[in-house]
Amino acid sequence: MTKRLAAERGFTLVELLIVLMIIGILVAITMVSYVGYSRKAESATAQANVHVIVPSVEAYAADNGTYTGMTLLGLKTAYDQSIDPSMYKLASLTDTDYCVSAKTGSQAWKKTGPNADIVPGECP
Repeated sequence: MTKRLAAERGFTLVELLIVLMIIGILVAITMVSYVGYSRKAESATAQANVHVIVPSVEAYAADNGTYTGMTLLGLKTAYDQSIDPSMYKLASLTDTDYCVSAKTGSQAWKKTGPNADIVPGECP
């Protein structure tokens, strides 16, 4: 019987547990990297979406002399058919200022007026 046991080959329980631990660690590292890349992609998309709508917002102001009364549906109809109103938010519309934001996933970017930069955040 000892000859038979010596001839059998296989993995011990400890070896299998070590392999499973290594696989678990590799999966954890991959998930952390994936989440980071996903957030960066959402952020870049939201920022690009704000860039897309700003020319339409400025064209509206040039045509009407004010930002008051501007709507996302009106911008889509009159200036840019590719605007998806569900992706944007307009707020704080006055004669000289506006706030437009875009949100993708958990990331939001906004522009608060014609001379402002696009910054992280959402319009109130």
